[in-house]
Amino acid sequence: MYGLYSVLLAFGLLLSLPYWLVQWLRHDKYRAGLRERFGRVPARLPDGSALRVLWVHAVSVGELLAVSGLIVELKRAFPQHRVFISTTTATGQTLAQARFGRDSVFYFPLDFAFAIRPYLRRLRPELVVIAETEFWPNFLRLAHDGGARLAIVNARISDRSFPGYRRWRQVLRRLLTPIDLFLAQTEEDRQRLIKIGADADRVQVSGNLKFDVAVPPDPPIVESLRNAFQRAGAGPVLVCGSTVDGEEKMLLDAFATITASHSHATLILAPRHPERFGEVVQLLEKSAIAFQLRSAWNGEAPVGGVLLLDSVGELACIYGLATLAFVGGSLVPRGGHNILEPARYGVPILVGPHTENFRDIINLFRGNNAVRVVAPSELATTFLELLSNDDERKSLGARGSETLRAHSGATQATLRALNTLLGSSSRSASQSR
Repeated sequence: MYGLYSVLLAFGLLLSLPYWLVQWLRHDKYRAGLRERFGRVPARLPDGSALRVLWVHAVSVGELLAVSGLIVELKRAFPQHRVFISTTTATGQTLAQARFGRDSVFYFPLDFAFAIRPYLRRLRPELVVIAETEFWPNFLRLAHDGGARLAIVNARISDRSFPGYRRWRQVLRRLLTPIDLFLAQTEEDRQRLIKIGADADRVQVSGNLKFDVAVPPDPPIVESLRNAFQRAGAGPVLVCGSTVDGEEKMLLDAFATITASHSHATLILAPRHPERFGEVVQLLEKSAIAFQLRSAWNGEAPVGGVLLLDSVGELACIYGLATLAFVGGSLVPRGGHNILEPARYGVPILVGPHTENFRDIINLFRGNNAVRVVAPSELATTFLELLSNDDERKSLGARGSETLRAHSGATQATLRALNTLLGSSSRSASQSR
């Protein structure tokens, strides 16, 4: 079965090669880490034979932010181990290196034995921790065969993925066998994992790590913007983050309506994907709205205009400046993005109707009247309604902050489960010797 999977994976890669070549020529992110992805272990990674290694894998920025607190706790709880972090995307790699140091971070290899084995030989991990639902069959099998315990943490099965997974249940049952522990976000996720083939005895509920993500220290831009807004009397400040194709035009139209009655309003616009910065600049140039780029910001508040956040890793803290926040990927059918970042600051939050990727969080917040879900046609009127009602706006933000606090604790639950798993691994290794 694994041989057939590898052949099909190679065939798929070959068929898609023209696409990847075009992307490789157009975007730096597709060239980054190419050798590492194909099994070239970077020289900065030490020989694991002299270390006790924990390997944590997080696909991109969202997953990395979710497990960052867990990584810190793993380092504290297991000082005799060295923690290494892999990511798949270039943005995830940049953030991981900034937080945990370049010498502990590398690109996750492609799911071919020739690419995986060099990393397993070099690092020799005792425990591999994978964020959410990254089921790479060859990697799971080879890591297990090499003696590593495997844990999937913060596991979730989305509404979109579940039907497809169920159709392949018989295959998945075998592919998931190497995994020693699944830590699901919710009971519903636990049941879905079992229904797609996970052993029920290996599946636990530990909560959602994203509720525990700590607010990082403010980068200098936050205080600079705050001071600039105060000097210029700018406000209200609307922060629209993680926006995707099709949303910026709707948000700019709504902002134009808002400025008719709030002439000093400021919009901070943060597209989800860096490769779209140029596209959004072109959209802003065609509009009648003045704008500045974060990368070329002159220190003056964009009163009545837009600040385009063409940077990576600053949005989470920028939400702290918001009078109101909108979280994107939700006005169009993209599944939505994480609303917990603005909730940490007690900022009132708006989202669109497409939030399937964060169904449990959104349902929880909606149940506590802690988020507003709006249709595209309601954007401007909802913004204006909340801006005209200070009590309701502040209460909405406070309910969001309280909802977040009430559901923390997943990091410690996850750490306890991993401690048990790692302890059983150490006992087994001792007995085998």
